[in-house]
Parts: sequence; structure tokens; C-alpha cells
Amino acid sequence: MKLIFVYNANSGKLNALLDSGHKLFSPNTYKCQLCAITHGTFSEKKQWKQFRENTNLDMEFYHIDEFEAQYPDANFKFPIILKEELGKLTTVVSSEDFKDIEDIEALINRINTCVKSRLTA
Repeated sequence: MKLIFVYNANSGKLNALLDSGHKLFSPNTYKCQLCAITHGTFSEKKQWKQFRENTNLDMEFYHIDEFEAQYPDANFKFPIILKEELGKLTTVVSSEDFKDIEDIEALINRINTCVKSRLTA
């Protein structure tokens, strides 16, 4: 099983700069809740980075353009967290679900719940 995280943003330095400015000047209208939870204005948040580096979960991170190049037939609303298992993608956290996830702790709990339910199924 692999978890796939897709930010609601395109890759590239210019896009990163524009996104940072948006988060800084108008955080309430920023369109990527996944990024808002896991990253500050200019870098990855420490608690998220520690979780990501210390977990044994297989995780991949994409921007929209990177994800669509890798999975051209997939059709999802972003941001999203997917589970890839046996070549099949299923939703772990939908873009709508992010409305209920307010911080890193809640996101980590949601991920851990998904993994535990998979192990007991």
C-alpha cells in the first residue's frame, strides 16, 4: 500500500512563490488545505516533517500537473490523499474531507486510522 498526497497547486518555482504570497496575504482564501496544514508560508512544518520522516508508510507527494502526468486517466478533485493498492486508487481523504481537518494532528490521526483499518480488514 502506498499513500499518494496531491496538493491543489501546480509545480514549479513561480507557482511556489505565488502560493507562498497567497498564504501570507490571504490565507483564508488559499485553495489547498493540504498545503495549508502541512506547510507554513515558506517551508514544511516541523511536526509534519517529523511524522513524514519517521513513519514506515510508503508516501508520495505530487502537485496537480505531476499527478496528472503520472496518472493520466485519474479524475479527482484536489487536494486529495489516495491509497494505491494493487494498481487501484481509492480515496483516503477527499477535498471535501479537508474541511474537517484543521491541523497536523488531525491529519496524522486520519492517516493512522486509515492504515489501522487496512491492517484489521
